[in-house]
Amino acid sequence: MNSPLPTSHQALTVPEVMSALRMSRFKVYDLIRSKRLSSFTEGRLRRVPADAVATYMKNRLEEAA
Repeated sequence: MNSPLPTSHQALTVPEVMSALRMSRFKVYDLIRSKRLSSFTEGRLRRVPADAVATYMKNRLEEAA
């Protein structure tokens, strides 16, 4: 199974997170604002650690179980 996350990147762009989670830009930023998805900025660049996306998905799966 191919992973939608670029495995060589530790910090993902918002569009990469959107693609991986199949969510809109608004929803990704909503997750960031609500602190459910960790991120950081460097200047004007917003980045999401790849492990934060994996943690978010793991937590959602545990909530659904």
